[in-house]
Amino acid sequence: MSYWRLYYHVIWATKGREPFIDAAREALLLPSFQATCSDHSVRCHAIGVMLDHIHLAVSIPPKVAVSEFVKALKGSSSHLLNHQPDSASRGTFAWQGEFGVLSFGEQSLPTVVAYVQNQLDHHTNGTLYPGLEHLDRRESPENPPHPPPSLGEAS
Repeated sequence: MSYWRLYYHVIWATKGREPFIDAAREALLLPSFQATCSDHSVRCHAIGVMLDHIHLAVSIPPKVAVSEFVKALKGSSSHLLNHQPDSASRGTFAWQGEFGVLSFGEQSLPTVVAYVQNQLDHHTNGTLYPGLEHLDRRESPENPPHPPPSLGEAS
């Protein structure tokens, strides 16, 4: 087995940032995400669910492309939600096509896990890390990503 230590914070939103993720859907999403992680040999450190977006802190093995993993997460979970007995009355569930991903070092893992697990508190109290929340901003050399100051440099 190869040695690897890769840490990612992944975030994506519902289509149109609509608040579609209620408690019933969250209860379905969590095991779906866990199953997809297991299927791809991904270690899930934390899942944060908000009404209109998802945060994951994960370790993805180098043999798995981040984009393919996120595609599997989004595809299997939306399929599951759209094939529930009440799905016709609730409307079609969909994710935005885009997602955000940041890598971070092992020393930052506890900070990122706490951030992901405490999403509701961060949104309620206005203690968001902009670099971990921005989905719609286009990155460029003139507009680079801004990691949260408390995460420091990747190790």
